[in-house]
Amino acid sequence: MKHKVLLCLLLVLCVGLAQGQNVDTSHQGITAAAVAAPLPDTFWIKGLIIIKGKTEKGRNSYKIYSDTAYARAKLKKNLHTRWFVFDIGFNNYIDRSEYNGASYIAWYPNTTNFYNGAMPAAKTYDYSGAGLATFAPREGSEPLTPAEFKLITGKSINFNIWLFEQRLNITKHKLNLLYALGLEMNNFRYARNITYQPGYTTRIIRDTIEFSKNKLFAEYISIPVMLNFNSNPARPNRAFQASFGVSGGYLIKSRTKQISEERGKVRKTDDFNLNKWRFGLTSELGYGPVKLYGNFALTPLHDYGLQQYPFSIGLRLNGF
Repeated sequence: MKHKVLLCLLLVLCVGLAQGQNVDTSHQGITAAAVAAPLPDTFWIKGLIIIKGKTEKGRNSYKIYSDTAYARAKLKKNLHTRWFVFDIGFNNYIDRSEYNGASYIAWYPNTTNFYNGAMPAAKTYDYSGAGLATFAPREGSEPLTPAEFKLITGKSINFNIWLFEQRLNITKHKLNLLYALGLEMNNFRYARNITYQPGYTTRIIRDTIEFSKNKLFAEYISIPVMLNFNSNPARPNRAFQASFGVSGGYLIKSRTKQISEERGKVRKTDDFNLNKWRFGLTSELGYGPVKLYGNFALTPLHDYGLQQYPFSIGLRLNGF
């Protein structure tokens, strides 16, 4: 009899506990089906919220949102830094060289005047026709033409590494000062068979060799300074950005590389009459993470003779 009473008491206790659990679950608003269903996983990665869930077929799904709280917290800082920003694009130039004057000097090599006779005693180390004839001498029967310096644009690569890039707030983070320090590496891939002859007086000659690769490489250490406009600082992934400013650089390395069947691979290192200093305009345009850059030199590529103004356009990675 006692055993039956104890069994009854245990049964009543179990039923009471079960009822208490049901009441607590309903109070929390969680159904049995909801408890059985897996909850999504949430990850935060520097301004991004990634939610992992399941589709109706049981496959993994991911949704990405901007973490506005993270972005607004960053706006409390007036100075932001990005490390190792990369550019990849293409080079070309605008050619304003005095080819007609060089052709006149080639026909009349003993003249000391400009080809139009207006000025006496032409200097040979400037951008006049005489200067170009000194830098790229040609026979009168085969005058110098702009086509000799034609570039293969698709192979004239511009690659830049900005060691750091900083953005300084000026007004409500919408108007900023943007500046950086880095290396600009320019490859000029020539379509014609021309050769730089290094020396005290550098010269460019027509070569008799057919080159499979013929390029000039110039590397500068540069500092660009720009005014930056950001339309939506709190949501950088949905912001339109535009920057415009100036850039200064100093030549630290230059070389040529030629490949042919007759000579094999030939590399020459020299300054090749390149300007040591370079000044120009720089700009940036983008929406969200996609950014385009453009650079235009206000100083010629060479120190005298050829008056070519390089420019580059391309894609910027890891920038603001």
